[in-house]
Amino acid sequence: MKTNYLPNNLPFLPGNSYADPTIQNYHKNQLLGIKDGTICEKIVNLQDNVDGDLLRTMKEGPYIDPSTVQSRKDHVNDGIPKIAPKWLKYDRQVLCFHAFFQEPVVEDPNENFRIRKCIIYYYLDDDTIHIIEHRVENSGIPQGIFLKRHKLPFPDDQSKYYLWSDLNIGVDFNVYQRIFRIVSCDDFTRRFFANEGCALGPDEAYPENLFAKTRAMINMKQVPPDQAEVKEYLEVMLKGGRPNKNLESFLDNDRKVLAFNILWEDKTYDGGDKYYILNYFLSDGRIEVKEINTQNSGRFPFPMLLKKQKLAKAPILTHCPGMSLKEEEFYGPTDLICGK
Repeated sequence: MKTNYLPNNLPFLPGNSYADPTIQNYHKNQLLGIKDGTICEKIVNLQDNVDGDLLRTMKEGPYIDPSTVQSRKDHVNDGIPKIAPKWLKYDRQVLCFHAFFQEPVVEDPNENFRIRKCIIYYYLDDDTIHIIEHRVENSGIPQGIFLKRHKLPFPDDQSKYYLWSDLNIGVDFNVYQRIFRIVSCDDFTRRFFANEGCALGPDEAYPENLFAKTRAMINMKQVPPDQAEVKEYLEVMLKGGRPNKNLESFLDNDRKVLAFNILWEDKTYDGGDKYYILNYFLSDGRIEVKEINTQNSGRFPFPMLLKKQKLAKAPILTHCPGMSLKEEEFYGPTDLICGK
């Protein structure tokens, strides 16, 4: 008996395949053809059987009944919070109060106390307080930043801090056992308290510092009334020049003249309308009036009605003009207005 050791099926490996005995035509399909004298590609044999439903579902997705779809919730914009935080709501908003404190002065018979004025800034974004003292020149006292910006605790309870509601005009403000008196505030602070429904008290005045008045009287220098005359006399006696009081006006306004056309309605028998030119010299404040002469006017051609001089509003007539102590008021540029 002959034993067959060959397997019934060959393994599916490259080259291990049986030829189909039913195939008789081994020609390859022709993909190129000629149409209207042009080589074209035949795509009839390349078309695959495509399932239309499968292609539609791949493009549009599976069909969903709209009645079974749950409604989407409304979008809530959580980028901007409904209640703004304090650092954003009160950004760069500062309450400003004006205050002072009284500092005792010992071992000085001329001064018992000193009034020191300060400005209190309350920052709403973080509830911090900053105090600045006014700088006074040559005071001899270190001034400027009195309290650096930080949260100020209560003197009796260190766990609690001052808030804007604890500040008001006319109240005493305790800063590390130093008592400040708040006397006024700015407009923004008043509007803020009114918006929050809190009433502010009326403004108060700073107390009088008697020592400051005393120092002002000591440092005050009173000029003698005849000091200018004495100084001028000494300059002339030492062969010096006399002071020229009109030099500045001459240098600034030299050759600057205001000219006006004026009319004199002479109602006398041989009068009539007479026309003149008024010149005002800004360098020395003098006035001249020139007559406008016309031919065949029948009048003597006077060149000047008023020579160059200062014109007084109300002349003072005295027998000794140089010894008169009365001061005359002269016409100036503001008195010369068209229509008057």
